[in-house]
Amino acid sequence: MRYTKLGNSDLNVSRICMGCMGFGDPADGMHTWTLPEKESIEIITNGLDNGINFFDTAIGYQNGTSEQYLGRAIRENATREDVVVATKFLPRSEDEIKNNISGQKHIHDFVEKSLTNLGLDYIDLYIYHMWDYNTPLYDILEGLNEVIEEDKVKYIGISNCFAWQLAKANALAEAEGFKKFVSIQGHYNLIFREEEREMIPLCKADNIATTPYSSLASGRLSRMPGEDSKRMNEDFYAKLKYQSSEAQDFEIIKRVNELALNYDVSMTEVSLAWLLEKVTSPIVGATKMHHVEGAVNAADLKLSDDDISYLEEPYVAHDLVGVMADNQASASDDDKVWQKHTKDKI
Repeated sequence: MRYTKLGNSDLNVSRICMGCMGFGDPADGMHTWTLPEKESIEIITNGLDNGINFFDTAIGYQNGTSEQYLGRAIRENATREDVVVATKFLPRSEDEIKNNISGQKHIHDFVEKSLTNLGLDYIDLYIYHMWDYNTPLYDILEGLNEVIEEDKVKYIGISNCFAWQLAKANALAEAEGFKKFVSIQGHYNLIFREEEREMIPLCKADNIATTPYSSLASGRLSRMPGEDSKRMNEDFYAKLKYQSSEAQDFEIIKRVNELALNYDVSMTEVSLAWLLEKVTSPIVGATKMHHVEGAVNAADLKLSDDDISYLEEPYVAHDLVGVMADNQASASDDDKVWQKHTKDKI
């Protein structure tokens, strides 16, 4: 495994980040394909044994059980200082807004809940999961600065935002003397490259770490169409993101498979090797042991410039999907996926 600094932080992270959305009680949350505790801990431990030290979860993943499983795995199998733990907090709920819960208190409450779930004393990277149009940005930044000053959080990141939002947030943080966001977690992979328009150039200019999610497009970049998996069949949200562009994406997937055969490696390794040329540390989910192996091996696969051009050539522009499609002030909270499945649980 190779390691790198996470943007403008002192965190030394593995080039592969293990995504923990696939871990958590399958009966408690928006996903039915997640792994229960024993299997989750086995996968996490395998990642640790293979040099992965960077793990990404969220309080909204299976209503906090993902955090619980990750925390237990770390406590039982690792030295805390050797592991970088990232977790994410949700926007204020409509009930919090009605009850005048401020953005600052909201963040304090969520940090405490995540620390309890994890069973840890601090969070290395605390991530603003999605833009909250109902809470003043100043309140969010001040709350985050407070939990850093209390040593409950080391650094802060942001997810699911536009480049102008990240630039605005860090400009306000600098003006007010608050800590800035050191990382961005956006939707980016070989078949969804919209982050290249504005976000990635901003991050390169300001040394902001890029840790994209959906690195394998929910499995679509790791197998040829027709090869089923439990997640492929049951993940309705991934289907919403990728079904409408299946035809245009297929040519790229075919080329991934062609290069995998040429190099005698998996499609996972080719897809991630491409992404590793672009970003700091892609987030890679794992629900089977060989998923960990493929991700780890990708860190050692070097694609040629011709390979990269060949993979990129068929790409056409995509509409925004998933959480980013909801990133608008006019969107109703009740229509958002995170709100439907978590507002009564956390």
